[in-house]
Amino acid sequence: MADSTKLWGGRFSEDADETFAAFNRSIHFDKKLFRHDVLASIAHCNGLQSAGLLSEGEADQIRSALSSMIDADVEKLIAQQSGLPEDVHSLIESNLIAMIGDVGRKAHTGRSRNDQVATAFRLWMKDAVDDSIGRAIKFMEGLTECAEVNIDVVIPGYTHLQKAQPILFSHWCLAYFEMLRRDLERLSHVRRQVNVMPLGSGALAGSGFPIDRQSVAEELGFESITRNSLDGVSDRDFTLDFAGAASILMMHLSRFAEDLIIYSSDEFGFVELGDRISTGSSLMPQKKNPDAMELLRGKSARVFGGNISLLTLMKGLPLAYNKDMQEDKEAVFDIVETVKSSLDIAAVIICNISLNRRRCSDSMGTGFMNATDLADYMVGKGLPFRSAHEIVGAMVSKSIELNCRLEELPLEVVKSFSSLIEDDFRKRISLERVLASKVVIGGTSRDRVASELADAKTFLATCNA
Repeated sequence: MADSTKLWGGRFSEDADETFAAFNRSIHFDKKLFRHDVLASIAHCNGLQSAGLLSEGEADQIRSALSSMIDADVEKLIAQQSGLPEDVHSLIESNLIAMIGDVGRKAHTGRSRNDQVATAFRLWMKDAVDDSIGRAIKFMEGLTECAEVNIDVVIPGYTHLQKAQPILFSHWCLAYFEMLRRDLERLSHVRRQVNVMPLGSGALAGSGFPIDRQSVAEELGFESITRNSLDGVSDRDFTLDFAGAASILMMHLSRFAEDLIIYSSDEFGFVELGDRISTGSSLMPQKKNPDAMELLRGKSARVFGGNISLLTLMKGLPLAYNKDMQEDKEAVFDIVETVKSSLDIAAVIICNISLNRRRCSDSMGTGFMNATDLADYMVGKGLPFRSAHEIVGAMVSKSIELNCRLEELPLEVVKSFSSLIEDDFRKRISLERVLASKVVIGGTSRDRVASELADAKTFLATCNA
């Protein structure tokens, strides 16, 4: 005889092969959905009572038993079963029946594991997204604090990893703040996409009972309900939305880590890593390795892989539900845990770095980072920019030949390139004037950065309100 504890055993005369049963089993990972599945089951029970499918007494028994499970030790419950449950739904239902007998067998009326798991998964995802948003905000707070502490420190800005123009380090911090601000927007979009209830879709055709889906959705905190039962049980776009947003977020964290790895190297020396985020070498006593940043950079690969895994999983599935979709959870669970831990360590990193102000200052003396401003100076004298660009390029070559900075070129040499240049050009291309000139919105002048920092703090205050 087939195992009568299975949720689907009625038409089978033999038990599943144990190798297949183990292959088919998902309890080892979908147990994460336990609490959310119980909450959805309570709401479904209320819906059944309202539809006249459960008496008040029956509903009270089911609600009471399910409520007692909400904060149960899941591992202990699993261990108490006569055999290893197939999935979290089997665990809950078998435990419910063990507690209240045949009344518990009525709890699954009007639903399928297909809409049941989709509902529990979405409830879990809502919490996961909210948690990720909270951790992202904490990292953003760290960025603003670091920017404020180092508001006047100047570092080279790079393109192609070549010195380009001077920027405030606080401007660098706020660049990552803007990336995270967009990540929050994406996560907020994901939150809206997740917040749709599929319960009531049944296996694929909808429920045959007059359950008030809208009322059940409101009880569970969903903003709306799915409009098509086929789509309701087979949709996993919300996991793809999250995986996509998480991939972009992790790309940002990877770039953040890469910058700090470079800036903390001896060749750059702008950033000093605190002992709390570094490790040493088992062989070389002098080493201080940026392992926190390297791991953060590496973790992005896991999330990217999970994103591709989910896309590949879903790309060829016919409507409606297919067992392939059981494979979505482990990828999502891993993405969520990786994002959480990565945001946490990013917040720790930004609070455990300090700037070597001398090295930052010394770096300003090379790279001709004021060359663009010299061209702008000549534009102010009436010269077309392209002509000014060519002249300054020649002046850079001359400075290299004479082993001096642009502002150190003798006036007679400077005038040999253009009679428009006067001795006041030296002041115009000083570091202070170069930075102060970048006053446009988004620029790196101190006043502009201070304004953007204030805006960032206001944004965070709104997020935390």
